[in-house]
Order: sequence, then C-alpha cells, then structure tokens
Amino acid sequence: MFYRETGQFKTSYVADSQIFPIRQDRIGVGLLLAVAFLLVPLVASEYWFSALLIPFLVFALAALGLNILTGYCGQLSLGSAAFMAVGAYAAYNFQLRIEGMPILLSFVLGGLSAAAVGVLFGLPSLRIKGFYLAVATLAAQFFVVWVLTKFSWFSNNSSSGVIDAQKLEMFGYAIDTPLQKYLFVLVIVSVMALLAKNLVRSSTGRAWMAVRDMDVAAEVIGIPLMRTKLLAFAVSSFYCGMAGALYAFCYLGSVEPDGFSLDLSFKILFMIIVGGVGSILGSFLGAAFILLLPIFLDNLLPPLATLLHLPFTNASVSHIQMMVFGGLIIFFLIVEPNGLARLWQIAKEKLRLWPFPH
Repeated sequence: MFYRETGQFKTSYVADSQIFPIRQDRIGVGLLLAVAFLLVPLVASEYWFSALLIPFLVFALAALGLNILTGYCGQLSLGSAAFMAVGAYAAYNFQLRIEGMPILLSFVLGGLSAAAVGVLFGLPSLRIKGFYLAVATLAAQFFVVWVLTKFSWFSNNSSSGVIDAQKLEMFGYAIDTPLQKYLFVLVIVSVMALLAKNLVRSSTGRAWMAVRDMDVAAEVIGIPLMRTKLLAFAVSSFYCGMAGALYAFCYLGSVEPDGFSLDLSFKILFMIIVGGVGSILGSFLGAAFILLLPIFLDNLLPPLATLLHLPFTNASVSHIQMMVFGGLIIFFLIVEPNGLARLWQIAKEKLRLWPFPH
C-alpha cells in the first residue's frame, strides 16, 4: 500500500525512462538529500564529521568505483587502493607544480591519472578473467606503492613518501572546518553517484552487464569487448582516484604510500560484497556497515566483557572484529549474495503488497 504505483501514469517516453520513475523513490531521495545537506550539519558534532561522515562518503565513492567494474562489468579487481593512491598523489602534484590550479580541477586530473593507470592494468582483461585477472590487478597494488615509495619526485622529495595535502580553497573561500569539508565531499559524492546511476542505465551500462553475464555472447551480438572492458576500468579507476584525492585532502590531510595497502583494497571489496554487488545503493550501505560495525563493537564488547567477567583486551576486541567481518562475508555469500541492497529491495516489494498476502 505504501509503495504502490497506482495512479502514477506515464504518458511519454521521457517520463517512463527517468532515473526515479516512481514518485515514492523521488520523495525518498529528496528527503535523504535534505537530511544530508540540512539536518546533519545542524545536529552532528565535529567528531562525527571528521571520524564518521567524511570517511563514509569517501569509501562509498571508492566502493562505487569498484562496483562499476566488478558488479556491473564482472571484472575482478584487487587494486582499488592503488588507484586511490594515484588519484591522491596526482592531485597533490597538480596543486604543487601548477600555480593557481583550481582544487576541483586537480581532483578531476587526479581521477583521470588514475583512469590512465587503470586502463594500463586493465589490458590483461582482454585475455584473462576471473581469479587470474584479480592477480593481474593485484600487481597494480604492489607496483603503484613501490613507485610512490621509490621515486621521491611524486612526494616532493620526501624520503618516506609522505605528503601533506595543500589547503582546500575554492573561489577564494577556504574550506578548512570539518563541516565545510563534509559539505564539499557530499556535493562531489552526490553528483558522481547520480552520474553513475545514469551511466549504468545507458547503453554503456547495458554493454557492461552483457559482458558480465556472458562475454562471448556479448561479442557475438556486436559489443566490442576491448573498448567495453577498458572503459569499465577507466571509469572505475576515475572514481577510485577521486576518492583517493578526497581521502588525502578532506579526511587525513597527510598520507603515505603504505596507507594505500592491500588491506584497504580488501576493505573496499568487502563493502560491495556486504552492500550488494551491482548496486549503486549497495556501495553506500556496504561502506556504512563496514565503517560503523567496528565502532559498534568497540562500544559493545567492553561492557559485555565486564558484565560476563570475561578478560577482554584491546587485542581481543580487534580479533573479534576480524572474526565478525569474516563471518558476515560468508553469511552474505551463502544466504544473500546480493547483499544489503537486495534486502532493501525485498522490503520495498513487501510494501507494495501490504497488507494483502498476495
């Protein structure tokens, strides 16, 4: 009853093909954006902005990039953190070496640099796939970190490879408070998520999904495999590069090559597994789940250990977190492979029928 399309008539092709064809979805997205842009800045503290909301948006953008490649095009990748590193260091160098470079343009150029690297390491996808392709992208993870550490030019001759991000400034206005950084990141992530939603609904997105489902059949019906796969690597790496630039400039402020380790790539992969592979919403749900679960366990386990008289230490809490992560990934792979996004879709289908049984 709450999610029926009854009375919603579409009298044109434009109305039928709009991004949110159901009125309830348009209202829900509008309310969500209103809460994010208007309500959250009024009630959230600086700690929430710095420690929760900004990293959530950054990792959601990185997970969105990986979801485009893995979820929609079916190409496995373990190099997401490497492409984030390319975006972060490229944006830093554009700001450093070109005087007067707008910060937003630096981010875009950093994303394009990551896209170029992604295309380079996506070339093996033309011959191999599956776990073999995952190993090829794993090479990007180690190669990029080695290059950034070995060649000090990328870090402005820093011996350790650490860079300190420049100050954010747009149109002469400094972006230095946690609230301003949150709004800055929120605008970028919202626009890029909307672009991704439209992209996967286009002919390009349908070509990606055809390659994902069966690449031989896609080639038979005229889809060029080389261009389709490399475009997926380019777009995915661009999103990860933008996320890396935001990660360095808006979240940490200072990064090093080892900070973009293989663990970070696996973390992003876990986000799309838990949130939902092949889902824009799943990227956000997975990022929220992976980031909030450790905080929840940190606040739950010590009181629980005290109540049950268990000798929990900080190391024990960390180990339990890893066990919970592993258990949840196995759970979602077995019980609901499509993740949290599928559960939300099932809930909407139930709302269409409620209170009737059929």
